[in-house]
Amino acid sequence: MAFDLDAHLRSAFQDKLQTHGRPVPVWDSMTTLLPSSRLILKRREAMEVERVLQSQREEFQQRMERLVERRQQLGRREEQLRDVSSKFNDFCKVPRRELGAAREEQARVSAAKVARMRRELERLLKRRERLARRLRGFGFGDYQAVLDRRGQFQDIQAMVAHFGVLVGAWATLAQETEAGQEQLAQARARLRRYEDDSELLRTEAELAQLRAQLEAAHREVLQEESCWAHIQSTANQKTMLLGHIKLAVQNLFHLANTWLKFSTNVALEDTEAQLDMVLFCMQNLADICADL
Repeated sequence: MAFDLDAHLRSAFQDKLQTHGRPVPVWDSMTTLLPSSRLILKRREAMEVERVLQSQREEFQQRMERLVERRQQLGRREEQLRDVSSKFNDFCKVPRRELGAAREEQARVSAAKVARMRRELERLLKRRERLARRLRGFGFGDYQAVLDRRGQFQDIQAMVAHFGVLVGAWATLAQETEAGQEQLAQARARLRRYEDDSELLRTEAELAQLRAQLEAAHREVLQEESCWAHIQSTANQKTMLLGHIKLAVQNLFHLANTWLKFSTNVALEDTEAQLDMVLFCMQNLADICADL
């Protein structure tokens, strides 16, 4: 791709003059200037471009350092969330909306079941207390006291019948107490199971929240990578522009050296020294022409 150094330097010099409020000269291809004057202008423009590029390079370097640090932080955060994501993959097979509705419904049902089981447990405890009081009321001590007051058995058949009634009542109360204990144990087991289900629902809600955080972190990483690619593209363009400028200066130096055959120890990478030599030669030629 061809690069018009003259047009680029002219545009940069005009922008610089406009920035400082100076009149901008009108450039015309037919305008004739001394080569030394044009080289001086080009040198000034090149120096200005170099200063702008240096400022942009420093700003770019600082931004690159911040991006590298941010990328490291995101890498650590992504590593922390990767474990949570691997455990949560199976859970995310159900659509989020349906899963949330099912979770809420299950939580509501579980809460209702827990409340019902608590009420049933309180009812069974009260019933056990009531049966215990009734059992204490059917004690054999009262019957023995009655026998002691009578002093002798007046009616053996009545005594046996009354004893049988007491034994039957005792057996009935014992069965009811055993059944109440069994129901109480079952109610406690169901209560523990529903409490475990409620804890599982809370854990699933926390996993859903972690999943949302993981997706947000992935989106942030993608945005940072896009910004990084844009910065790299801009840096490549600036580097290419600087290379074209250095190549143009080097061509001028070799052209002047070919014509004038002067001896110099200027290094190939010293662009500024090469431009100084070209300006020096052109100034000498201008002076010679003026003397003629």
